[in-house]
Amino acid sequence: MILKSDAFNIFTGEPPKEGEVFETLFLKDDIKIVKIISGKIEEPMEFCQEEDEWVVLCKGRALLAVDGRRVELKEGDYIYIPAKTPHTLLEVEEGSLWLAFHFKSSQ
Repeated sequence: MILKSDAFNIFTGEPPKEGEVFETLFLKDDIKIVKIISGKIEEPMEFCQEEDEWVVLCKGRALLAVDGRRVELKEGDYIYIPAKTPHTLLEVEEGSLWLAFHFKSSQ
């Protein structure tokens, strides 16, 4: 049973001065949920995870390059990124908040 005192809020936390801060909110079996808060980025940040990723931008704006194509995200937008797909954070509004769901590929 979950009590009110067990509840947390994803909107708490401050952005870092530079880069991003990652906080694992949930981890069980093959599912991991990570909260990401973006600070200022001077250079693009490259990623290529071993797991599938479904990510939603809860607050802010961002510009990604996913497998060679540019993807603009605003609050509420989400994207699915298959495992081992190169993706780059090109631009991000400071204070942007993301939730990333990582899980094993079904392939």
